[in-house]
Amino acid sequence: MAIGGRQSQIVLDALRTPMQAVSGTVRRHRPDYLIVLYMGLLMLFGLIIMYAIGPQRANVLNNSYGSNYSDTYFFVKQLISLLLSLGAFVLMAIIPFAWTLKKGSALLVIGIIACAVLAVAGWLHLGIAQESLGANRWFNLGPLGSLQPAEILKFGMLVFVAGFLGTKAKQGKVNDVQGTLIPLAIITAIAMLFIIVIEKDMGTGIALTSIIVTMLFIAGVQKKIGITLLGVAVLAGIVLIIIAPHRLDRITTFVQGDNTSSSDSSSYQIEHAKMAIGSGGVFGVGIGNSVQATGYLPEAINDSVFAIMGETFGFVGLVAILALFIGLLMRLLQVLDHLIDMRLKLLVAGVFGWLGAHVILNIASMIGLIPLTGITLPLLSFGGTSMIFIAAALGLIFQLSRYTVHSSRLTEGSSYEDTRSRRGLGRTRYASRRSS
Repeated sequence: MAIGGRQSQIVLDALRTPMQAVSGTVRRHRPDYLIVLYMGLLMLFGLIIMYAIGPQRANVLNNSYGSNYSDTYFFVKQLISLLLSLGAFVLMAIIPFAWTLKKGSALLVIGIIACAVLAVAGWLHLGIAQESLGANRWFNLGPLGSLQPAEILKFGMLVFVAGFLGTKAKQGKVNDVQGTLIPLAIITAIAMLFIIVIEKDMGTGIALTSIIVTMLFIAGVQKKIGITLLGVAVLAGIVLIIIAPHRLDRITTFVQGDNTSSSDSSSYQIEHAKMAIGSGGVFGVGIGNSVQATGYLPEAINDSVFAIMGETFGFVGLVAILALFIGLLMRLLQVLDHLIDMRLKLLVAGVFGWLGAHVILNIASMIGLIPLTGITLPLLSFGGTSMIFIAAALGLIFQLSRYTVHSSRLTEGSSYEDTRSRRGLGRTRYASRRSS
């Protein structure tokens, strides 16, 4: 669809929107270390499961493709990814968030360019484009591994949209169709073109949609407009499913449920995922004893890792993992609720939508509540790019948790404690709801 001259200018203005320096009225204080605790425990769980099933995965690949993976290959790769993710977390926790917000448009452009380069490389069948299951979603970096540009684009959209919508909210223009919603829709459509249409990654597209929808909700989009936008998104999703046979097969398999033929290849993964979870019982079969990881369950270390954890650690282990995710998401909501700058609120809301979408989509598909969707389980699945950028986003939120205020002060105008206060405070601002 051609974009008119006025709308083109609006999009360009949106990308160039200058970010004002965040007010220094909220005094820096102790951050929310529970974010670090929950993230660290989830990463540790992921490392343990890679240690448990890494040798089995290596054996399957060696026998099937004649490769020469060592028993420790996947564990070492996951450990390296974990260390890089911790580095990304620390980096984003240190870099001033005001600077990150100012670079939102640059991050978005970098993500779009990276996806465009991958698309061209895939069309030209260049070695740098790594093809898997008929889709090009990663750059092949040789000894350095692979890089998924969709994660860069997702992070860029997170930062840019938070700044853009936050500025519009301050101006009272969130519901301005011409000045806000159309430019946002155009930018989102461009991102979806690369992620869903070109890279054929519906799961990541849904996660990006969740980021945008969560931000719009927090920014205060009108209910009527929100329903309209959601309807358009659903309609677009239906069209994208219909035009892709593999997506339509997954929907058909889901609708048929247990009536699906056992010989139907489209139901193979979900059947074995359920077998893995069911065979784990209450306490699991133990580390190194997984049967499904020996080659029966596809994507055992990636999209299906939740099922393998169910087999290994049992019902108790899965409850513990769910508790960690819920705890982390609740901390994000706590931070969001106690920030006073709308741009910062939207950053946290976007990360909440990002993390929540991955968790819900992955787990729900593994237990058969929704059609099978190829999407990672955050901080647990094998793969560095997703973990690094989610950790970077959490590092940014960890930094923002230093600038929260007491909930009792949110409605008191400018009476909240500011940088001029001489009273010391070593705990997080929302540790107590008592007003002073």
